[in-house]
Amino acid sequence: MGRVAGPYGLLGWIKVFQPVQALGACGSWWIDGVEYRVLEAKEHSGTLLAKLAGLGDRDAALRLKGRTVAVARNELPEPDAGHYYHADLIGMEVVNTKGVVLGTVQAMSFYGAHDVMEVAAMLDTADAPARAGRLLPWVAAVVRNVDPVARRIEVEWEADW
Repeated sequence: MGRVAGPYGLLGWIKVFQPVQALGACGSWWIDGVEYRVLEAKEHSGTLLAKLAGLGDRDAALRLKGRTVAVARNELPEPDAGHYYHADLIGMEVVNTKGVVLGTVQAMSFYGAHDVMEVAAMLDTADAPARAGRLLPWVAAVVRNVDPVARRIEVEWEADW
C-alpha cells in the first residue's frame, strides 16, 4: 500500500511514499509483521503523513524507514466503479477481444505514467504454442472490460504482439 520514506518532524510521525489514497482511512497498518494503530493521517505534498501508536519520537519513526506498509483487505473501502485494487487483479485471466487467452495477471506495477499489468506466459497447449510473458499498459485504449466475478480482464491486444 506504500513505503515508509522516513520520519516527519520530531514527534514520531512518518512519511509514506506512493500511498494508495484509501490508506489514510484504514484504522491500522502492518509494518514488518507488527500492527500499528493509526492515530492520525493526512496528505502532504503527494505523500501521506501518519502518527502511529507506539511511535513517540523521531528515532522510533526512523527505524521504519524503507519498510512496506500493508493493511488487511477488509479494512479497505470498496473502490469506486471502474477502479480496482492491484491485489484484486492478481490471478485474473486476461483475454483479448477475439477471445484468445493471453495468460493471467502476475503483478501490477506503476512506472510513472500509468499502471502496467504483467501477464504470465500462457502454457503450451495443442491449440497454441507457449507464448512469452508480456507487459500491458493499464489504459482505457487497452483494457476494455474487467469482470471481477468471472475473474477476467478483456483487452485490446493481439496474441502475437
